[in-house]
Amino acid sequence: MSPKKSTPKPAKKSKGFTAEERAAMKERVKEMKGSGEGEGAVLAKLATMPEPDRTMGKRLHAVIMASAPTLSPKLWYGMPAYAKDDKVVCFFQNAAKFKARYSTFGFSDKANLDDGRIWPTAFALQELTAADEARIGALVKKAVS
Repeated sequence: MSPKKSTPKPAKKSKGFTAEERAAMKERVKEMKGSGEGEGAVLAKLATMPEPDRTMGKRLHAVIMASAPTLSPKLWYGMPAYAKDDKVVCFFQNAAKFKARYSTFGFSDKANLDDGRIWPTAFALQELTAADEARIGALVKKAVS
């Protein structure tokens, strides 16, 4: 009896990175080569965002710079971010970037926000009120303390 020939199984389609994730990685490579540093780069990125992300991003930028003027604006994976000693402390991810239903304001592990054994590191944003801006300003001050 001759051995049975096995038929190859159809290849499963990879569930790798999305087009948005690949684009963010490409943006990060460009940033590492020197583009994306400074307030001009952040403001230019904010100007390209659709509304209401653009307005929220500009307001966040103003709040962050007023609350912690020692932070350096830069792009990080194509997102506006703010660094201390070249380490990202906080960032703004607009909803359109990954086709999300809300924007995100977040903190990296470099932020000094530890409060016991559990604390928030990211916030969903759909709009900003004066009270929200005050809360974010206080968190940013604490993050860089």
